[in-house]
Amino acid sequence: QVQLVESGGGLVQAGGSLRLSCAASGPTFSTQTLGWFRQAPGKEREFVSAINYSGGSLAYADSVKDRFTISRDNAKNTAYLQMNNLQPDDTAVYYCAAAVSGVAVMTMKRYGYWGQGTQVTVAS
Repeated sequence: QVQLVESGGGLVQAGGSLRLSCAASGPTFSTQTLGWFRQAPGKEREFVSAINYSGGSLAYADSVKDRFTISRDNAKNTAYLQMNNLQPDDTAVYYCAAAVSGVAVMTMKRYGYWGQGTQVTVAS
């Protein structure tokens, strides 16, 4: 069982940066793939980024590649999403999720554990 709690969201101007954190509890965190998803108002939840247990397998959505960086610290049971050059289209609730997988996966249904989400709002 893994419990996930996101933090770090907020309001930022276009071009600004935020770093989201995902604090996990449970004995299997270090063996699971962590993913970030987001859901904007009126839209479906979409994949943002994922990192496997070792950090050796990464995945990014095309829309955030070169702007967002995912990382994790297994000693702290925490994953991070560094978001740079934020744009109004990045406005959404961002969710952290965990999957039993040896590689970074982008498919939402592979993720069995979800956090409650953190709001990111980018003003133009």
